Amino acid sequence: MFMESDSMTLNEAELEKEYIIKEIVTDDEDMRSFLFSLGCYSGEPVTVVTRKKRNLVLSIKDARYNIDIELAKAITI
Repeated sequence: MFMESDSMTLNEAELEKEYIIKEIVTDDEDMRSFLFSLGCYSGEPVTVVTRKKRNLVLSIKDARYNIDIELAKAITI
C-alpha cells in the first residue's frame, strides 16, 4: 500500500485522480475567498481534468473550473 507522506500542490497532481484538499496556503485573502467560492477548501475532493501550459481544469462538486497555475500552487493536497 502506497502512503503519501508529504503534501503536494495541485500542480503536481495526476490527471483524473481524485485528491482531498488539505489546505489553502496563501496570505492573499482575495485568493482564499475566490477559491472558497469555487468549493476549494480543506476536506473537499478535487480532480485535475486537464493541464495546459498555464492553466488547470478542475472538477469540484460536479462543476469544472479553469484556474491558473498560481492559484493551483496555493492548493495543498
